Order: sequence, then structure tokens, then C-alpha cells
Amino acid sequence: MDYSRYGEDGVRVLFGNTIDLETNREIRKFYLFLKSLHRQDIIDIIPSFKSCLIHFNNRLTSYDDFIAFLKQKTENISSVQIPEPKSHEIPVHYGGEYGPDMEFVCSYSGLNEEEVIEIHSSIVYTVFAVGFIPGFPYMGTLDRRIYAPRLETPRLKVPEGSVGLAQLQTGIYSFESPAGWRIIGKTNVQLFDATKKPYSLLQMGDLVRFVPI
Repeated sequence: MDYSRYGEDGVRVLFGNTIDLETNREIRKFYLFLKSLHRQDIIDIIPSFKSCLIHFNNRLTSYDDFIAFLKQKTENISSVQIPEPKSHEIPVHYGGEYGPDMEFVCSYSGLNEEEVIEIHSSIVYTVFAVGFIPGFPYMGTLDRRIYAPRLETPRLKVPEGSVGLAQLQTGIYSFESPAGWRIIGKTNVQLFDATKKPYSLLQMGDLVRFVPI
């Protein structure tokens, strides 16, 4: 793990330079371990693909002391037990009015629509991170056969529930939002609900399979 300062009250912990399941597992262990400590000087912990960002209360501790604490405590991280991931099936309307970029993905990949749908829905994806907008899951890893670049000019908005591709990732827009990903379908599943806990349906480490409808 590589520790670096991030602003006045942040520490970025880098776990490697690749996005893969093992890195995700180590980040989850680190995240769960820090959450279990219930320390007053930890304000927030934000996991992502290759790192974890920790905001600390710099009125309660200094950067150097906080780094020393992290390095000492994380020696015990190997003992952390990761709970079994939750599995979700997400029904999706593919193509047509719901998938304005399906034609592009077919052309770019050299596949027909049925093949793109079959490939996209045959994979069990891992949620690597949740963010960008509340509840938006970054999932991987996408089959290279349906790899698609981002839009050169992002759309000003796409509907809530839009299912998109970007390079080797897939995701679901949890709210109406600007979007630079290739939209191939739409789901009616609600991904974020502020009246429930956790607010986001999908959490880091969860498993997701798309079901064509």
C-alpha cells in the first residue's frame, strides 16, 4: 500500500495500478477494517477502483500521526473477514428507444444486436465502486468483444436506469444525468433510495447479472 497526502485533511491509499478482483478484495478489506474501528478522527472513507480516500479530522490528529496510526493498524488487516457478496439480477430492456448507442456498439464490435445482448447479459459483474452520482455502480469486467469507447461529446442527460458501456466497464445511471457512456438499454430497478439504509441498492463487491426482457 502506498500512502500520500490528499489536500489538507485527506490520505489516499493506493493498492496497485490494475483494476482487478484481487485489488478490489484488498480495498474492501481495508474499508471494512477502518469502518470497524469507529474512530472519531475518521470523517469519511471513499473506496474506488485502485485506492481508498480517507478524510480525517485535522483538529483531532495531524497528518503524520494519522499515517503512523494507519500503518500500524493495517498490519492486522489480513484477519478481516469479508462477508459473502450479495447477488442481484437486473432486468434490462435492450436496444431500440432504450439503447440509443446499441447500433454503434454493434458496428464497432462487428456483432449483431442479439450477440451484443447475449454477451453483455452472460457475465456476472463485480461492483468495483459506487459514485459519480449517488448509487451509480462501476462494474467489470466487460467482455472485450463488446468494448466501446466513450462518447466524444457527452449527452446532456440520459434517463434514470440507463445501462451504459465505457471501455471495459458497464454501469447504470441511478438518476437522470449527463452521460458520456454508450447507452445500450434501460432498467426500471431503483438504485438509490434515501429512505432506506443502505441508500444504494448495489454496494462495492456485490455481484450483478443483467437479464434481458
